[in-house]
Amino acid sequence: MGCSLQEVRFVRFLVALLLASTVTRADEPRPVQTWGGKPGVVEPPPAGKDGVPPEPPPGTVGTAIGGSTVASHTEAQDDIPPPHASRAGLRYVLENVEVRGNTSTLTRVVLRHVPYRAGDSLDVDDPNLELVRFRLLGTGYFRAAQLSLRKGTKRGSVVLVVEVVERNTIVINELSLGVASDVDPSGKARPLTAFGGLDVSENNLAGTGTILGVAMAVADQQVGLRTRVFVPQIFGSEWIVGGELLFNAAREFYGYQGVLVTDPTQKDPTLKQDFAIASYKRYGVRLSLGRELSAGTNLFVDYRLEGIDAQMPTAASQIRGLDREPIDFHLQRGTSVLSGLPPPLVPAPHDEPFLTQRGWYLWLSTDASFAPIGSDYKFFKVQARASRWVRLPWKHVLKLEAFGGALFGNAPVFERFYVSDLTDLLPDRLLDLSFDRRTAPNFFGDAIAQVRTGEYAARLSAEYRVPIYRGTKAIYGADLFGSVGLYGLATSREFTDPARGYTDFAKVPIDFTFNFGLRVDTALGGVNLGLSTLFGFLPVKGGGP
Repeated sequence: MGCSLQEVRFVRFLVALLLASTVTRADEPRPVQTWGGKPGVVEPPPAGKDGVPPEPPPGTVGTAIGGSTVASHTEAQDDIPPPHASRAGLRYVLENVEVRGNTSTLTRVVLRHVPYRAGDSLDVDDPNLELVRFRLLGTGYFRAAQLSLRKGTKRGSVVLVVEVVERNTIVINELSLGVASDVDPSGKARPLTAFGGLDVSENNLAGTGTILGVAMAVADQQVGLRTRVFVPQIFGSEWIVGGELLFNAAREFYGYQGVLVTDPTQKDPTLKQDFAIASYKRYGVRLSLGRELSAGTNLFVDYRLEGIDAQMPTAASQIRGLDREPIDFHLQRGTSVLSGLPPPLVPAPHDEPFLTQRGWYLWLSTDASFAPIGSDYKFFKVQARASRWVRLPWKHVLKLEAFGGALFGNAPVFERFYVSDLTDLLPDRLLDLSFDRRTAPNFFGDAIAQVRTGEYAARLSAEYRVPIYRGTKAIYGADLFGSVGLYGLATSREFTDPARGYTDFAKVPIDFTFNFGLRVDTALGGVNLGLSTLFGFLPVKGGGP
């Protein structure tokens, strides 16, 4: 009679249990908990001379952040007390931290995300042990990480073993191909044009954690280029330095209906067009200086210096609500300078860089630009985003997210909030290039139809993911997803002088958005196949003046 699969697993469990009991002496504490894998024991290597375990192999004992060496054995006295039970659980003295599996990544890079050092008191129920695993996975360097304990050389001491499985760190951060509705050079609306973008980076150059990346976006008469580098722990310190070079040749579309453009070079200086167009070239540099405030929390202070060369009509007007009003291009004609100090605060441990299952993410960014630092634009911009991932008991994933932003002052148009950044039914901007002339779909028939860019933005969304595949080769995982959300976008005039023709709640510029599709995590990066932009081309019958 054959054995069932459950019986075979049970026999294997008994054999493993007997083997473990034969190599563990009764008078020594035996940790029985791991983080990131099945409960078990990582036994020490075979004893050396006089029964003392040999030193760990070279490379398994790391270096602490800041360059101080972690001793291979604790300097505590020989009479270290045995672990004792407490309200927090079993406590041990940490003798050492070993890193395994890091064939490419330097040990000090791994230990940067491990807040424990030799001599620390370690509680096996400390929730930070699981948090360490999230931080390691969140770096994008590893596709698996596990923490476990094994016996130390003295009674009551343990060694923390950090075992990782590296992933390919040359990744495609973003590959975008799509169609949009834009405008020809004469200002006439075109139904469809193509656009594309590619962002590639080496996120762990030579195992040091250094990021080197390039990005490009192209569309009809538009191109954007970026190259960037970030170096963590510069000269062995906790400081992070980075920089970015940028170039954009871009177009912006203005107007909703009844657009009139003034062009003195024409026989009839007042032209009726579907849209007004402004074109500009933008080139500059951005420098970053950051420091790790705590594990998972970094503070960056950036300085950017850009030149902008803009060309636009002499004047233009449009119908807003029931009235004709001039169009503000939000650009200075000719050559201007943009100089700013944007410091983003980024804390956020979550367990996977693409198909996140648990954790949270907080992002805060402020951007200040004013005359004393050489800028022709004077503004202050603040943005915040909070995301929370929850793994449900049936292994599906729920994500909740909130975003809000406000802009004060005279900012260039590409620093404003775009409706395409808030709704899933229009193509996103790439490298600050706007590809689509359309406004929001306007499901509620309100004043959102009059707003393409604004100074105040907010969005609430929920996403539900269903894992359908998990692997270890070229494809790590695939999830089906669906999301819904509400967003709002407004200029200051929506509060002080709303467009005539809208009444009651129709004055509030809000709209509904949704998306669904497939996400795939691969060795080359994440793939997001969303279908919502196709539905964005379907007409929506909204209200209005």
